[in-house]
Amino acid sequence: MSKRLLIVVVEPDSARAQPIADGLREAGDHDIRIIAEQSGLARQVADLRPDVVLIDIANPSRDVLEELALASGPAERPVAMFVDRSDEGLTRAAIEAGISAYVVDGLRPERLKPILDAAIARFHIFQQMRAELAATRAALEERKIIDRAKAVLMKARGIDEEAAYALLRKTAMDGGKRVADIAQQLVMAAGLLGR
Repeated sequence: MSKRLLIVVVEPDSARAQPIADGLREAGDHDIRIIAEQSGLARQVADLRPDVVLIDIANPSRDVLEELALASGPAERPVAMFVDRSDEGLTRAAIEAGISAYVVDGLRPERLKPILDAAIARFHIFQQMRAELAATRAALEERKIIDRAKAVLMKARGIDEEAAYALLRKTAMDGGKRVADIAQQLVMAAGLLGR
């Protein structure tokens, strides 16, 4: 945690919230905001747009855990959750909800920095994996469309697959477009023509 972060601490008990805020300030020069009221949490977090959300909850239920996790936006920012007790089902629910760090045995100020560092690093790794997965899925979809377009050309022109791809590539280059875009247009036109 080298840069200044806006960290939101979700803790309804002010006696528990203050030591957390103090521990975070000792870990670095951070802007710490405490949210005590859990109703409207999603709006409060969205309004603040924090870099990290830290949730301290003594005895979570599955419903409370999922609500807090989703409200704090784990897909948009690292979320660390500290609980006093847990079980396998709650741990799994937290991970499935996207929590970056789920720490059992409560929150102690001396543990904050390494846990938040790990939560931030884990969040960035998962963001990169999500981006790579999305790019891979998009490439696979493009490949499928190109294959369909080649099939349309092979049938319509009586050419082989290599010649069909060469025709797609030449048309794309001549038009300053991507092969996948030309293929998409061809597949759509063939669909309209019933081919």
